[in-house]
Amino acid sequence: MQKKKNMRNIFGRYYERYDAWYDKNKFAYLSELEAIKKVLPRDERGLEIGVGTGRFAAALGITTGIDPSKNMLMIARKRGVNVRLASGERIPFKNDIFDYAAIIITLCFVRNPGKVLKESRRVLKKNGKIIVGVVDRDSFLGKYYQKKKSVFYRQAKFFNIKEVRNLLATTGFCRFSYYQTLSKPPSKTNSIQKPQKGFGKGGFVVIAGEKR
Repeated sequence: MQKKKNMRNIFGRYYERYDAWYDKNKFAYLSELEAIKKVLPRDERGLEIGVGTGRFAAALGITTGIDPSKNMLMIARKRGVNVRLASGERIPFKNDIFDYAAIIITLCFVRNPGKVLKESRRVLKKNGKIIVGVVDRDSFLGKYYQKKKSVFYRQAKFFNIKEVRNLLATTGFCRFSYYQTLSKPPSKTNSIQKPQKGFGKGGFVVIAGEKR
């Protein structure tokens, strides 16, 4: 519980710094969007868990989001996202109502990843899609962030891709696909990188699965 409270306080306090990162590292952000688009359903109802300031939801057309930080949601709301103050461990929606759920970067910050994935599965329709974007712990970028110990990543629990897949499989997802991007640190990425299938080379990896 303490970790969850600490992370909420950190994002609530430094929400402007968090949001400014996307402008400062524009091409890394745009590259991540391109990777997510490879697996994102079109014209369907989606939910972003850990929507933050709405950077991904607004750009990807995800109309609904939840986050435990009031300050982050204030900005997401201005970007046109329908938001609610809530955590991924307790999603405030009924069963079987979303076509897909996106968890972008957020998984490394939550207190109980398994519970977040179970809740995500609960609100998905039959054959609904889960989309998880992570910084691969085993990649150059994951190792960099673990050493850097930034204000945001200081208490993060990084995962490698096999661990994420196992978590997803354990919580009732199947038929996985993977896309990767970012072959350079965000500060040195000066053009939009084309996403590649698989994982093992890119620092940012998107894993998509289907509700069993």
